[in-house]
Amino acid sequence: MIALNNITKFYNTKPAVTNINLEFEKGYIYGLLGRNGAGKTTIINIITNRIFATEGQVFIDGDNAVENDFAQAKIFSMTEKSSYPSEMKVRDGLKWVKGFYNNFDTQYANKLCKLFNIDTSKSLKALSTGYNSIFKLILTLASTAEIMIFDEPVLGLDANYREIFYKEVLKRFAELNNTIIISTHLIEEISNIVEKIIIIDEGKIIANASTDEIKENAYVVSGNKTKVEEFIKTRKILHTESLGNYLAVTINDKVSSKDLHDAKTLDLEITAPKLQEVFIKLTSKEKLDNE
Repeated sequence: MIALNNITKFYNTKPAVTNINLEFEKGYIYGLLGRNGAGKTTIINIITNRIFATEGQVFIDGDNAVENDFAQAKIFSMTEKSSYPSEMKVRDGLKWVKGFYNNFDTQYANKLCKLFNIDTSKSLKALSTGYNSIFKLILTLASTAEIMIFDEPVLGLDANYREIFYKEVLKRFAELNNTIIISTHLIEEISNIVEKIIIIDEGKIIANASTDEIKENAYVVSGNKTKVEEFIKTRKILHTESLGNYLAVTINDKVSSKDLHDAKTLDLEITAPKLQEVFIKLTSKEKLDNE
């Protein structure tokens, strides 16, 4: 388990994160979400000792994580910034990481190289942005680490490779029952694989709950445009989508028995909202200021 206790980080006099209290438990896939500059990468860098907190402490399985090789060995973190020599060939990179992580699964790594069609004879500097991301994904998944952290993992990947990555994350999680943290802007894509959501905004945690609990605070009503417009007259609108005579509206509230009754009367359908719509609501300053 990772525990962050009262973590604050200043850059000069500006706080990047303020009074962060978080726990990442074993056996869960977490989505760490936030807008650009919200503080996601700062939290990851503090956990992994790339930077140090101005205030507060980080513990990994009860051990202080700061400059603690034993604790840090439990983590493998993939970040947007590459920390590998650009002249290194992909195949040499696999061997190099094996020297630091004894349980590194070389056989599985080679399998992923074939699955992602990555040329292991190429140097890292010869790889495209997408294939550089794939190289780091492979290292992380093959590390067998107790804690795997992915910071913007699908940068430059096409839809096919993104889908392969998500499937491999679920397979690896089922095998290892470890802790996985995914920080990404592609919120809707990870909504079906993450179990817990942490939303950070302007350096502060504004939501920390299961995916289902986050979605419970909104719902979608859809159907005939005229009937939907009648339904939403007295309700808080979060998001709308229309196509011809079809209208779908996300309502900013928990669904009630009256909502269900009214929707049934008007022959409308009520479904769960998209995670991205809820995220936009929670982090939209314009929306919050107008309420």
